[in-house]
Amino acid sequence: MLEGRTVNLRVVESDDVDFAVGCHNDGGFWADYIPIEEQMSKSEWMKSFDNPTEFQKMIGLKMFIIQKKDGTRIGLVHHRTNQPYGTLEIGYFLLPSERGRGYGTEAVQLMVDYLFLSKDIVRIEATTNVGNKASQRVLEKAGFRIEGTIRKLTLVRGVWTDHYLHSILREEWKEPKILTKNRLK
Repeated sequence: MLEGRTVNLRVVESDDVDFAVGCHNDGGFWADYIPIEEQMSKSEWMKSFDNPTEFQKMIGLKMFIIQKKDGTRIGLVHHRTNQPYGTLEIGYFLLPSERGRGYGTEAVQLMVDYLFLSKDIVRIEATTNVGNKASQRVLEKAGFRIEGTIRKLTLVRGVWTDHYLHSILREEWKEPKILTKNRLK
């Protein structure tokens, strides 16, 4: 488990599938800034959870639950290998009722600390829809910088949208902002 001041991150377990399915299939959870995900049933999630595909293994997708200190699940954060360069990309989502309280920023800081402390990498990337100012603030507070605009990256509710590419380099990170305890096996 990765422990922060107000939230913890832990690897998604089979007990989390109902929560993940609910988030994944809820269009409101994804807001107006990213594509509506393809709907998946609980059995499809369990199948992919129990038997990761070669593609999932290749991209190194690792998903974590964002939970409050009392154990309440409030979101998801993941990292994956960005091929072919081997950099890591992160993504994160919070329940709409939990946004604007600093939980997203802390979750991203925990993930950045964990990745720089545990992996031999020089950069971490993330993208945000150009209209998603809240997510851009999260990344900025966690030390990320906007590198540029990726034009027409995603189809969001029938409209092709631009995204910003954000990154943080190891030398910009320097040291953990939050004490990260790595108890992952």
